[in-house]
Parts: sequence; C-alpha cells; structure tokens
Amino acid sequence: MTFGFAPSPAASTSTSSDLSATAVGRVLEPAEWAAAEIPLLRNPREVVSGLHSRHRPEPATAIVAVLDPDERLRASASFIRRSAVADGWMFRNVLLDQLRRVIPHDLRRRTPVRTAVLLYCREGDARWTQEDGAWMWGLRDACTLHGLRCGAYITLTRDGWQVLGEGRGGRRPSVDSTPEPFATSESPPPLPRTGGATSELLRRAAAR
Repeated sequence: MTFGFAPSPAASTSTSSDLSATAVGRVLEPAEWAAAEIPLLRNPREVVSGLHSRHRPEPATAIVAVLDPDERLRASASFIRRSAVADGWMFRNVLLDQLRRVIPHDLRRRTPVRTAVLLYCREGDARWTQEDGAWMWGLRDACTLHGLRCGAYITLTRDGWQVLGEGRGGRRPSVDSTPEPFATSESPPPLPRTGGATSELLRRAAAR
C-alpha cells in the first residue's frame, strides 16, 4: 500500500500561475530588443524574399537562417509551431535544435562572425505581440548558445513583412504572395529543410 498526498486544487492553481508567470518573463519587449543593438540587415527585402521563395511559409511557420558577414545565406530550416504556449525557453530549445541540424556552432570564436535571423509567418497585423517577444527571447538565447550573432526578427503577415524594432517593412512578399523565382546566376544550392521532428518536439514540450 502506498501513502501520499494529493495536491489541492489551490496548489495546482498556484503551480499553473507560477509557470505562466515564468513564461511571461521569457519575453523581450520592443524597447529591450531595440536596446540590444541587433545588427541591421543591409537589404532586408532580399533576405525575406529569398527565405519566402525557398521555404514557401504558411501561417505558424518559423524559418531560422544563418547569414555570413556578406549577408549570404549559409543555412536555413523551417518548421511549424504547434505549441499553444508562447514561451521563450521552449522556442529557444527548438531554434537551437534546428541550428545544430543545419550548421556547426561557432563557440570557439572570440567574436561571432555569422548571424542568425528569424522569419515568423503568422496571422494578424505587424504589431508586436507577446508571441513575438517570446520568439525574440528564444532567438537571442539560441544564438548565444550556438556562437552566433543575434540578428533580425521578421514577421510575415497578410499585410507584408516587417522587421520588428527597426520600422522597416514592405507589402511584398506577404503570406498570400507568390514566391519570387531565384535568378539563374544567383540560385544557391539546396539547403536543409526540416519540420517533422521539431514539430513533434514542440508538441511534446507543450504537453508537459
């Protein structure tokens, strides 16, 4: 026979509230993001168009990409967000897992050379949301753990694209626009694309 104590409803509520408060703490506000001095993209539309053409994202798709010092794309991966919780820690783990799949870390370098950017395709308008703040927190932390510079966070909606914290954006591409073809002379080699394993990782983490 086993004896134990069943948690009271009040204790369960308290634990749930504590977890929610912790998740809220893993969010970066726009002012905090701007103060972090995230490096500006020289040609954000080119980066956005390239990722849009390569991955053809739909709402709830996240694309993490690594750029070299000349802003050339070196690796990218896309996956679907299936978690109902906007938690920066969870997003950090998924982004870090994706980075480890597609490119070696730069932790041995004294100063980061390559930059990771995140494009998130979602419903709604371009205004900052708590979900965006959680992605920002996750991107910054994942970059630190992989030896990369933290780059731009970009949203893609039906209104177009927007580099949050910079005020730069455009109407194309958007969620509904047709991907632009690559120029033959500039067409890059195929890059890894992932999705299934990470989507499952998000689902399991959200269920805990």
